[in-house]
Amino acid sequence: MKAWGADQKIDGTMITFMGDPAGELTKKHDMIMDHPGPASVGIIGRCKRHAIIVDDGEVKFVAISEDDDDPAGDDDPEDTCAPAILEALGKL
Repeated sequence: MKAWGADQKIDGTMITFMGDPAGELTKKHDMIMDHPGPASVGIIGRCKRHAIIVDDGEVKFVAISEDDDDPAGDDDPEDTCAPAILEALGKL
């Protein structure tokens, strides 16, 4: 996550990238992608594609990109992409 943050130049901004290598937060947030499709090709324990806006420890916004035919949100990730998050921030 540090390398990704450095690449994206988030140092000194309000953005924090966080990893979850053991899946603890993923499980607590009920974000485990348990659709049989990804598991059938060896993707086990993956976190759903999501974005969370947290302000001073309070969750203000949650978006999940998934669909019945697209459990990973790869075909339609727009709900969790920057424009959608910036729009959500503007409404807070």
